[in-house]
Amino acid sequence: MGTIDHDAVLRARVLLLASGRPAQGELVDAYRTLMEVNPKAYAPLLVDALLLTNPRNPKVRLASTLEAVEAGRRIEVGAPAREQRLRRALNAYQAALFALGRRAEGRAVCEELAEEGWSGRLATVLAEEGRFREAAELNEKSVRSGVPEHSAPALIGWAANLEGAGLHDAASDVFREVIDVARRRADEQRTSPAVLVWALVHHSRMREAAGHPGQAAAARREALTVLERTASTDGSKGVDHLTDWVRLFVLSGRREEPAASAESPMPPFGADLGWSQDTWDAFLGALPSLEAEAVALREDDRLPELVDVQRRIGIRLAARDGHHRYRFAERLEPHFDESVALARRLPDDPARLARALTDRSMFLVAAGTFGPAYADLAEAVTLLDGRWSQAEPGRPSPA
Repeated sequence: MGTIDHDAVLRARVLLLASGRPAQGELVDAYRTLMEVNPKAYAPLLVDALLLTNPRNPKVRLASTLEAVEAGRRIEVGAPAREQRLRRALNAYQAALFALGRRAEGRAVCEELAEEGWSGRLATVLAEEGRFREAAELNEKSVRSGVPEHSAPALIGWAANLEGAGLHDAASDVFREVIDVARRRADEQRTSPAVLVWALVHHSRMREAAGHPGQAAAARREALTVLERTASTDGSKGVDHLTDWVRLFVLSGRREEPAASAESPMPPFGADLGWSQDTWDAFLGALPSLEAEAVALREDDRLPELVDVQRRIGIRLAARDGHHRYRFAERLEPHFDESVALARRLPDDPARLARALTDRSMFLVAAGTFGPAYADLAEAVTLLDGRWSQAEPGRPSPA
């Protein structure tokens, strides 16, 4: 500890004893000064005050979170809430590093968090970099150890990383747990049947991609049955599980995106929250170029490529706007309608039309419009079943 400025200490004590409420910056300065005199008492308060400042300038935020980490390390071992404070500080610090594109340093902080038993963030970062097998191993440890992360979202993330690693059957086994939970909760009326429909449709896509058309068809038919029952009994009502729809819709687009790497990270498909800021910015930042590409493809009448680009645009719109109920259908439905209209102009390409219809159906489920959602999914199932009835058993889907 350096020389103590006793005048500064006195001013800090007077500030804290004053009747008025100090500004946040004043509190930080006071706790910073007093921590040099009494770290046991003031290091925890400095951590809390620094994490509440959240400066807008990324470089200032980085410095603030680094100071919070350093203060957190000075909290006496065994002190109440030391672990939680240090974890919050490290989380804020790694987020600030990623926001500035300092990925290697951010990953190192996530590795430190994982060593202390908080591995969820590291799994997300590894998935962003295409290191799916390593991410899946962390997911499994987290889920099977019974920590609070053991939930449907955690299972979806685990299944997504197994699938990304090419372990399709293992991914399917994990995802069946998601379906079992959704089915049980729907039967007990603890959640909307919409969640089960989305899960079944996504599982059908997983099975098709893995070359198991029979299992894919069975999942589609169950989804159609659930949706038919929902349409006949629930009429039209809102669905409160938009995050579930967004998560699975974004995940369904992973195969259409470039491969992820540390140099060119992609979203942690399967995770709804916790994307690194640099990944989020790059993924949504591609919208203008994709929209320009769509304009060029439309002018050249290159419909198959246009349908694919239109879907990539839609997935980004869902990631950006799909969590907000306000004007949900009004904002997003025109995009899905256009995707279906474009796909209908490809009479010799039932796979693309079935995909567009399925996408719109799942969106309409999210919007609570179950009758039209059923009609779209029924048409998609007819197209896909008809295609498979003419194909060799076991032949992978081109969709």
